[in-house]
Amino acid sequence: MKNATFVSALVLSFAIAGQAFAGFQGPGLPTSTVAQALEMSDDTPVVLEGTIEQSLGDEKYMFKDASGSVIVEIDDEDWRGITVTPKDTVIINGEVDKDMFKTKIDADSISIKK
Repeated sequence: MKNATFVSALVLSFAIAGQAFAGFQGPGLPTSTVAQALEMSDDTPVVLEGTIEQSLGDEKYMFKDASGSVIVEIDDEDWRGITVTPKDTVIINGEVDKDMFKTKIDADSISIKK
């Protein structure tokens, strides 16, 4: 009886853990260019595809695509264990962060393009 209870608890914990990483898979926001993102309003959701050229320190990175460059802030937990180089094409989901003097992108997630 103890084994059956243990197995049931184990199966339930794996099911709950699996749900924590589940999410929608399908069409979402269209990909924008850096030039388009720089023209968007503050807090506008954005998806960018390009490369990270360099680290600027303090969780800030220089992101580049064919239309230009922008600073992207990627919190340590948003990397989710991936490592990228300037040769990797990445997809950044985030939002435009505008203030009076500059525009940057606040990333919610980053992934390597497959």
